[in-house]
Amino acid sequence: MNSKEIPPYASLGIQNGNLLPAIKFTAVALAPSTQIGELAKHIVEVAEVLPGVSGVRLWKTGSEPKLWHQSGEIPVTDGSTEKRISLEPAAAESDGRWACALRRDERVLGMLEVYGGGILSTGTRASLDKLARIAEFALDRDGEQQTVEYLSAILDATKLLNSTLDLPELLDIILQLSTGLCGADRGTVFLLDRKHSEIWSLKGLGLEKREIRLPIGRGIAGWVAGHGDTVRTADASADPRFDPAVDHDLGYHTRELLAIPIRNKDGDVVGVLELLNKRTGPFSAVDENVLGHLSIYLAVALEKAQLHQEIVAKQRMESDLALARNVQRGLLPESPPELDGVEIGVAYRPSSMVGGDYYDFMRLKPESLLTVVADVEGKGVAAALMMANLHASLHTLATHVHALEHVVKSVNEMIFSDTRAHKLLSMFVAVIDQRRVLHYINAGHVPPVVIRFGGETLQLDEGGFVLGAFADAAYKRGQVQLRPGDIFVAYTDGITEAMNAQDEQYGLERLIDLVRANRAVPAKQFVETVLSEIDRFSTQGPGEDDRVILIFKVS
Repeated sequence: MNSKEIPPYASLGIQNGNLLPAIKFTAVALAPSTQIGELAKHIVEVAEVLPGVSGVRLWKTGSEPKLWHQSGEIPVTDGSTEKRISLEPAAAESDGRWACALRRDERVLGMLEVYGGGILSTGTRASLDKLARIAEFALDRDGEQQTVEYLSAILDATKLLNSTLDLPELLDIILQLSTGLCGADRGTVFLLDRKHSEIWSLKGLGLEKREIRLPIGRGIAGWVAGHGDTVRTADASADPRFDPAVDHDLGYHTRELLAIPIRNKDGDVVGVLELLNKRTGPFSAVDENVLGHLSIYLAVALEKAQLHQEIVAKQRMESDLALARNVQRGLLPESPPELDGVEIGVAYRPSSMVGGDYYDFMRLKPESLLTVVADVEGKGVAAALMMANLHASLHTLATHVHALEHVVKSVNEMIFSDTRAHKLLSMFVAVIDQRRVLHYINAGHVPPVVIRFGGETLQLDEGGFVLGAFADAAYKRGQVQLRPGDIFVAYTDGITEAMNAQDEQYGLERLIDLVRANRAVPAKQFVETVLSEIDRFSTQGPGEDDRVILIFKVS
């Protein structure tokens, strides 16, 4: 194939989402007639994508210095660059500028000049040094043709690596490029999972679409991830670090092996590229060097793809949480019902996460009202879904089951049998009748209190275990006669367990004192006063929980 037969890069199908022709094109050598000007352009484009680089110029020498190619943001020059080209040493750097003379056999071929917002990182400067060395050979027509071929492939590879943010697609590109450049039969890209001390791969070229996970240190790839050194061997089975279990699982026989660490701009290992069984014999030092030059671009592309994946996942989660919050709020009554002789107030303050705090009212008879305050274990969508199930179950049971004990027992059986959730639920459920007798069951919930007009305080703790703990749990009903002037207060633990900067809990005593101090305040106003007081108390605290406060003021 000569240069005229090579289609332009823009016509290789990338715009249609078909990357395979471009991958194959970059994985083969360009013809000897490749134009130097095109190489100069590629060199500038590769340098420009390195971290911290904002502009690049490539100069060539001659009777007078001339600009080969430039891209990006270039400061206004006073002409001093042209004067320095033949005099500048191998490399020089000042604030915001890096320059390197390109030489071949004592001849100055040109200069690579790079600009950034400040001193470039060590990783970027090291990559520029490598790029300059390759460019010296590529720009000299007497240089080795193989170097030109590899440079051309690496230059075009950078374009492909920056053509997608989809991680699986990027892994395919990396494997197609690396196996094509080195003539390998198979390859795998392992990513480092520091949280779990593992390396993992979504897929490998020549392998089934399956995820592979290995502890750091296991196998040659795991050893490279842990030590950060390259391994190149002509007989993998003779290497004590080799793990034959993967070969056994896949029905494959590994002979030659090349594994290199993939490092980011800070020099940290973020992955491992492993190639197996070169078709023309053992992997060479040239293969190792080529992949080493390519690794910085692999790391940049991988980190961008992983960051994009994290952003997409976060956006999806936030969207799901917003939907769950809306569903959750839709299940809660907009306002408390009217009940003769009882003034009712209720307020709910959700935390930033979707939680499982719940309250509800169900009219049983004109003078009889069922009320419930509950708290599902944990947060998130699972807690909100359990709350929705509780809502549906209670509304069904309340219209068909008249014994409070049977209602609670049925809810317990429903939660215990839900093997998907494996969550617990605390619940206080009560019925107030026309005689102002409060019948209740406390299933592991923080005990509500009745504050008598004369100052006496009663805690309502009769009941049983939290729901979902035991299939055959028994629940006992308690009751209390409410009198004029009494105030009944039910709440979730987000009220009493709210913490301040000194790690002190708000506590029940503070809540009781607040009720006594605001006895004359209307119920609807008072519950908002409680939430405001809790907010003030926990402003500098370690975090917040969902909060529900409900009161009955008996007249």
